[in-house]
Amino acid sequence: MARKRYLIISDVHANQQALEAVFRTVQRRRYEGVFCLGDLVGYGANPNPVVSRIRRVRNLRVVRGNHDKVCCGIEDGANFNSSARAAALWTLHHLRQENREYLRHLPVGPLEVLPGIWLAHGSIQDEDAYLFSDFDAYQAFQAAPFHICFFGHTHIPAVYRKSEEGVEYLPIRGDQVELTLSSDARYLINPGSVGQPRDRNAKAAFAEFYPEVHRLVVRRVEYEVEVAAERIRRAGLPVHLANRLKVGT
Repeated sequence: MARKRYLIISDVHANQQALEAVFRTVQRRRYEGVFCLGDLVGYGANPNPVVSRIRRVRNLRVVRGNHDKVCCGIEDGANFNSSARAAALWTLHHLRQENREYLRHLPVGPLEVLPGIWLAHGSIQDEDAYLFSDFDAYQAFQAAPFHICFFGHTHIPAVYRKSEEGVEYLPIRGDQVELTLSSDARYLINPGSVGQPRDRNAKAAFAEFYPEVHRLVVRRVEYEVEVAAERIRRAGLPVHLANRLKVGT
């Protein structure tokens, strides 16, 4: 019998080449649904193709990210650095109306998508907060009764596990990492970034979740980095947004 499987993506950041590479990699695999953890746009030069493609995904559950809010005009990006704000304002100007409206109506996280399974962009307590440490994870575990929460925002694959022994950080390194999740523990899981990885691995990151067998697979796939970088440069966006794609920072 086929096991239920979910695709998990996050932080695409208008990188059409990376998103297409992920979807090509999994196109022959059947998923019960796709979980998207926000930041569809920002930084990259192809916001319309990315949003249009995400809109066509079947059985999609998605939460908004901080860049989504600024790029559609909900917030002004006053707390962004200069490059992020320049890219967000460029995106706001270039988004088609229907894609801008789609972003404006994205759900606010956290969002429970299956019993005990939650989605968030940043953290449980604050959709814009970063979850970088054991202490951040401890606070999130204390804040809500989820069994597993998938989160994004940091662009770094990671797993935090809470058991009777406390909170443990499980680093995710390599192009394919498989974990068996204990039914007696709780988890915070970051699948990494599709469109702008920051763990010094330039390959697009995504995850597959098998709830019936408590299995998680975090995967990486190569994509046309130079094409994505050149489109950023040609759009007149800050050059370092193109250069960082090549080194995964």
